[in-house]
Amino acid sequence: MPLLEKCTRMEDWFATDNQFNQLYPLPMQLLARRHWTPLGVARKAAAFLATGDKVRILDIGSGVGKFCLAAAYYQPNAFYTGIEQRKNLIGHAEAAKEILQLKNASFINGNFTQTDFSHYDHFYFYNAFYENLAELNRIDDSIDYSGELYNYYNRYLYRQLAQKPSGTRLAAFHSLEDEMPPDYHVVGMEMDGLLKFWVKI
Repeated sequence: MPLLEKCTRMEDWFATDNQFNQLYPLPMQLLARRHWTPLGVARKAAAFLATGDKVRILDIGSGVGKFCLAAAYYQPNAFYTGIEQRKNLIGHAEAAKEILQLKNASFINGNFTQTDFSHYDHFYFYNAFYENLAELNRIDDSIDYSGELYNYYNRYLYRQLAQKPSGTRLAAFHSLEDEMPPDYHVVGMEMDGLLKFWVKI
């Protein structure tokens, strides 16, 4: 029996990463280990970012939407928006959302530099810019890559985070920390330091 028929309960999809990844076509499943947020990371990051009812969280470079969907399940009182410039990945995110029937996750097709950061309270970042430096293991060749873009994106995110008020939170997974203003301080870490929790002082 296909796995899609076996997962009749919501919690079945969240039993393991392998189970969750079955929401996506095989080519997307093969990218999961390197590019999509593990459920354990999503659970910890969502708990840190969901500081109150109706808090708004932006995932910068959301891929197939795994973080937003998992976080929406683990912390249902918060709202999660993912922005992703690859339209096909947004399509996969929307298809998975339709299966899971989660109402507190949404997705935007676009570049994060076109997003109004004032609409969001806190942020999640799984080093979406690193593809500009790593020639191997990129998601695809549908967008431009360069060291100049890496620097531009980091500087842009740095400036946006710097303008946010005190108390703003960011959960960063596999970040090189180039995007962090000095008034953001690490208040916790998980996964041997790969997942860090930052708060603006």
